Amino acid sequence: MADKRLVLEHRWKGVLVAFWMLFCGLAQATEIRGLRIWNAPDHTRLVFDVSKPVQHQILFLQHPERLVIDFSNTRRAKIHTKIKKNRHFSKIRYAPQKGHRFRVVLDLSRPVRPRSFLLRPSGGYGYRLVVDLYDRNAKARAVHRVEPKKHPNALRDVIVAVDAGHGGEDPGAKGKRLGAREKVVTLAIARKLKKLIDAEPGMRAILTRKGDYYVGLRKRMRIARAHRADLFVSIHADSFRDGRARGSSVYVLSRRGASSEAARWLAAKENAADLVGGVSLDDKDDVLASVLLDLAQTGTLAASTRAARLVRREMGRIGPLHTNRVQNAAFVVLKSPDIPSMLVETGFISNPREERKLASDSFQRRIAQAIFRGIRTYFNREPPPGTRLAWMKEQRQKRQAKRYVIKPGDTLADIAAKHSVSVASLRSENRLKGEQLRVGQVLRIPQT
Repeated sequence: MADKRLVLEHRWKGVLVAFWMLFCGLAQATEIRGLRIWNAPDHTRLVFDVSKPVQHQILFLQHPERLVIDFSNTRRAKIHTKIKKNRHFSKIRYAPQKGHRFRVVLDLSRPVRPRSFLLRPSGGYGYRLVVDLYDRNAKARAVHRVEPKKHPNALRDVIVAVDAGHGGEDPGAKGKRLGAREKVVTLAIARKLKKLIDAEPGMRAILTRKGDYYVGLRKRMRIARAHRADLFVSIHADSFRDGRARGSSVYVLSRRGASSEAARWLAAKENAADLVGGVSLDDKDDVLASVLLDLAQTGTLAASTRAARLVRREMGRIGPLHTNRVQNAAFVVLKSPDIPSMLVETGFISNPREERKLASDSFQRRIAQAIFRGIRTYFNREPPPGTRLAWMKEQRQKRQAKRYVIKPGDTLADIAAKHSVSVASLRSENRLKGEQLRVGQVLRIPQT
């Protein structure tokens, strides 16, 4: 009888140990707390909110083609299967598997190439597993260069790359009173700025992102270069722990940021496909490459500063400025050695009053107009060669030079000789019948 009791006790202990181990395993298991899907032009991003870092495996199944994401040691998941129209997959299914595993299955609409990585807690989010789906035949980092249409004697438009900061899984700063999100504000301003630029003769804008999705910082630079942009303008909204901070700021690249970027370019120059001032670095020795890059950066930084000052001046006309001059910083998006670049902090979204203004459609329009006026003034003063704006400036200068104001002692013969035209053509252009001229009279000089 005692032996029987001993056996039963051992069995109960075994059951309790097994139950305890199961309970501990479940307590330590990962929980999937949500799924968000972002559609970008070159990929689809799936973001799984997880309670802690999670082990996962990605594999393909065929007939039909499916992509499988297996989560290890995962006890439950909150995933909504209703999805917006997506070019990479048509349906999401999921189910728990043996051994505390959890499986998510995507019914693919086309062959894909997945890329996954874990994001640590930041910006109000916890741990996240990100799975990016690219077309199988496309490179994840590929940005196709846009070639201008070839035509004899054709003049091109000035291209402005307008960069709406943040996007998708990166919301940027958030206002405390209205909950305005920086990514939404910046895209709204960017779209308004693009409309203004596109409506200006001789100018055209491209957006680095057109919707609510994330674009890598260096990819934004590559998009601008692919479109042969003449200016890069990144739009942001500032934030600070003190809600009283206010005013807009304009930044250009700092010298330290330029030096670090130069080192990066020179270290990879053998594999670089990008150009600096139209000159490839990959076949130059280190000294020559360094000199070329330094010249390009110096000229670009000077142009960036001139353009930024004009934009800052216009921003000061619609609201307070946070600083008394153009600021310098090592922001990644400002580091193109060959494209003048600036970053505009449109105001403090952390300031309740400025948050309300930044969320307003009318104030967003005023910001876009201010940035546009600064850009237009810059390009009217310094139009790139071969552009319609450069030709228009040349015509303006010719029209101004075709007029001459009579001074005391001037004669038709002297004026004709001075402008290398004949007296007869001077008479004909101004319908003069005699030799008499009066001081202050304006003569048109015929073109030679």
